Amino acid sequence: MSIPYELNGRTRQKQRTRGALVTAARELVAKGKTPTVDDAATKASVSRTTAYRYFPNQRALLVAAHPEIGARSLLPATAPIDVSARLDAVITSFLQLIVDTESQQRTMLRLSLDPDPSHRGDLPLRKGRAIGWIGEALSPLRGQLTERDLRRLILAIRSAAGIEALVWLTDIAGLSRKEAVQLMRWSASALLRSALAESGKAGRQIKRRRPVEGSTRRRGSSGTANLARNLRRRA
Repeated sequence: MSIPYELNGRTRQKQRTRGALVTAARELVAKGKTPTVDDAATKASVSRTTAYRYFPNQRALLVAAHPEIGARSLLPATAPIDVSARLDAVITSFLQLIVDTESQQRTMLRLSLDPDPSHRGDLPLRKGRAIGWIGEALSPLRGQLTERDLRRLILAIRSAAGIEALVWLTDIAGLSRKEAVQLMRWSASALLRSALAESGKAGRQIKRRRPVEGSTRRRGSSGTANLARNLRRRA
């Protein structure tokens, strides 16, 4: 098994060089550009030959340049108890993160549309971190919703809030970023209300269908008595 170039000898110096290339790429992406390895090398004052030792192609460079988001939770330190407040707190933080790194997010979205599946699997956009954050926000619903319904709700909210929705709302629908964020927050809240309403309706239907204890026996006894009276009359 081959050892990555930056991990073989003079590692500290190589880490600095790699870091300089990544920083250069991030700065270029933040300006709306899609840098090549040559572009990053020029901006970082690193030779092209050296740069390609770290990043053999543009895709590898762009994946490394995507802002790393290591947060396991987007809930505040003192998390709300109310599930609606929890969800809004997470969605607000998530959307702020998307807007703050929009150029990088758009670049990663473009890479995620690569027709070759082998090129898509390791992209940050496909690691499902937002699904985990939303799931944590909705965790008080476990027991109230089935796992299937809870999973469906999480996916529905994620599909309505993120870089994909932001691109459509701003580029196609013509909303400002502030308006787009407000609409995505509203969509997340509406989906939660709908899921809770469906859950409550299903619960009421189950209660109505459940027979009252002893009711079958009483109806049976009453029916037998009526039949006996009718027979006596006919006799």
